[in-house]
Amino acid sequence: MSVAKRDYYEVLSVSRDCDEQTLKTSYRKLALQYHPDRNPGNREAEEKFKEAAEAYAVLSDAQKRSAYDRFGHQAVNGSGAAGFDPNAFSDFGDILGDLFGLGDIFGTGRGRRGGRTQRGDDIRYDLEIAFEDSMRGLSADLQIPRMEACGKCQGSGAEPNGGLVTCAVCHGHGEVLYQQSFLSIRKTCPTCQGRGKVIRQACSQCRGEGFSRVEKRLKVNIPAGVDNGTRLRLTAEGNPGPPGSQPGDLYVVIKVTEHPIFERRENDLHCTLPVNIAQAALGDEIEIETIDGPQKIRLPEGTQSGAQFRLRNLGVPQLNSRTRGDLFVHIDVQVPKKLTREQRRLFEELRGVLPTDNAPHEKSVFEKVRDFFG
Repeated sequence: MSVAKRDYYEVLSVSRDCDEQTLKTSYRKLALQYHPDRNPGNREAEEKFKEAAEAYAVLSDAQKRSAYDRFGHQAVNGSGAAGFDPNAFSDFGDILGDLFGLGDIFGTGRGRRGGRTQRGDDIRYDLEIAFEDSMRGLSADLQIPRMEACGKCQGSGAEPNGGLVTCAVCHGHGEVLYQQSFLSIRKTCPTCQGRGKVIRQACSQCRGEGFSRVEKRLKVNIPAGVDNGTRLRLTAEGNPGPPGSQPGDLYVVIKVTEHPIFERRENDLHCTLPVNIAQAALGDEIEIETIDGPQKIRLPEGTQSGAQFRLRNLGVPQLNSRTRGDLFVHIDVQVPKKLTREQRRLFEELRGVLPTDNAPHEKSVFEKVRDFFG
């Protein structure tokens, strides 16, 4: 006596108009709930696990789903049984593999890492440049120590003629199959590490390493505006990986030397300009040096020590942009420590005519706020 198959939508507990994501979410939940590793020896859980996989194999395929919606089980298989389809787990192998440590549990060939090919190692190169170069940019010739595939064996590590033989464990497939419950579990071959071949005779030039150390000359364009710690990535300029894989990347890490005058704060520059008492009291026009050449600033009469002047667009260029920061000039009024006889006489005359107010001044609102916040 045959048992009627349950409706696939009922098996997955979804409505007939559910979208693909809802279908997938419900299926994953059931697959985890009834997986044989979570229910050892439970025949009923194993059957429900198969039933969910069968339902999802049909409903996740747009063409099969359409036929099933019209004609039921007869549409997907003449005998009324769609059967267990391992490919139903092609988008789910990573999850179950991570949970149970089974790798490519359904034999879909994706593996635990979703089929990502191993690539070569990345390389870091520290480059010190002058402050002025960080402002203007430059083209630098670098000598990068790195590994390259052996010219004789092309990275295989074996002698070119007969040095590689087919792996006796996986017979050249790069994978081995294990039986777990009713499932065939596929794992990377531990003998050949997935290459399908093993070295019988090591390359005489690289001694089986497959690589040799070289220094490669590269021209690197350093854009204007780089700062300490800026990383420039050069794709595929790192160490090579296994045969057939992509090389790693080269990261050039920038260190900018300090400037004797200018201090960088984000994209702005700051410098301190000393002036004498007469310049501060009477005002003056002063020429200062900037990264872009000489510039003049006008000091008004009565300029106080600590005053700040802003010169727009004379700061640091913003990376990958045409905009620049500003240059802030901080005034430092210098009081002479030693006076000539004539200077002393003039200052004494000036003291006699200047008002004297030595009472401590009350803090301004700005100073109070500054002190409050430290």
